[in-house]
Amino acid sequence: MPKQEKGKSHSIRPVSRRPPSWCKYQPEEVESFIIKLAKEGHSLSSIGTILRDQYAIPLAKPIVGKSISDVLEGAGLAPSLPEDLSNLMKKAQSLASTWIKTRRTCITSAACKSSKHISTSFQDTISVKVFCQRTGSTKLKSPP
Repeated sequence: MPKQEKGKSHSIRPVSRRPPSWCKYQPEEVESFIIKLAKEGHSLSSIGTILRDQYAIPLAKPIVGKSISDVLEGAGLAPSLPEDLSNLMKKAQSLASTWIKTRRTCITSAACKSSKHISTSFQDTISVKVFCQRTGSTKLKSPP
């Protein structure tokens, strides 16, 4: 791990697991905010960001007692794929389509070779995440 030498201007999570005293929202209100934002089409991370920035709710879990994904599962609005996996799949798909479009114009170009390598790398990462999700493991084990 590299040593942080330059600065400390970054956000940190609240230390306390209790809801802050200045946050006046009830758990039912926060759940309704989460469900409303999910119905509008926001992702889990953007729901957390909106709650933090617009409603002054630092974390939903201490207030509600459940995470945002658990609240959405209870309401039947949970996404079918985890957010990181869906983002990886979108990025790999856009890379692959770009590579297919420019394949004829730059067959020997180093940029095309690197984009193909990056696309293959994304596909490998996706397969590892899918394998870990199916087995319920967070660590990669050799497939059977």
